[in-house]
Amino acid sequence: MGPNDSRFGTGDVADINRYIKLGPLGRTFKAAERHVLLIDEVDKADLEFPNDLLRELDDMRFTIIETGEEILAAHRPVVLITSNNEKELPDAFLRRCIFYYIEFPDPALMRRIIAVHHPHLDAKLLDQVLIKFYWLREQSELRKKPSTSELIDWISALLRSGVSMEKIEQHIPFIGALLKTEQDVDALQRYDQKSGKYPARWADLGPRYNQ
Repeated sequence: MGPNDSRFGTGDVADINRYIKLGPLGRTFKAAERHVLLIDEVDKADLEFPNDLLRELDDMRFTIIETGEEILAAHRPVVLITSNNEKELPDAFLRRCIFYYIEFPDPALMRRIIAVHHPHLDAKLLDQVLIKFYWLREQSELRKKPSTSELIDWISALLRSGVSMEKIEQHIPFIGALLKTEQDVDALQRYDQKSGKYPARWADLGPRYNQ
């Protein structure tokens, strides 16, 4: 059934149920077995979205307004909600949550994460990208520190370009894969003009990162 059914008379448009598809919440509620429901980056949703979920998650049911059908959870799902803390969430919503803070990956864990996306990465290249990455994250002038996903993308750009190890040791090629605001790129350029020297050893990062 498609959006042109009424126009071309190819379907029974009187039966609205043909045009309603359940989303992740509805499919989880109707599942015959207990499922895990992930609501990712809830802080990036509309302001009222967390409040809109309160009743549904409390009662484990909701009604489809167009048909009056009630969707009742056969099994209470495990609901995982992530947030990057970009904006505050409503107190009523937070009261229903068990909070768990996930620390940013340390170099040892980051190596394991990278190995999933870039197996058999050259050890020297891996060291250099991690040194530059964690150095960038320590710079207080940056408004948006590079994330794990941006590190993965940066490695992809380096591999595809074939840039030399010497250049990676001395500079940070393809900085646009790591820094996503004009202010942060300008801040790095000012550092480059002032110092022109980037860390090439773990010891350059200080005792926190010495391995």
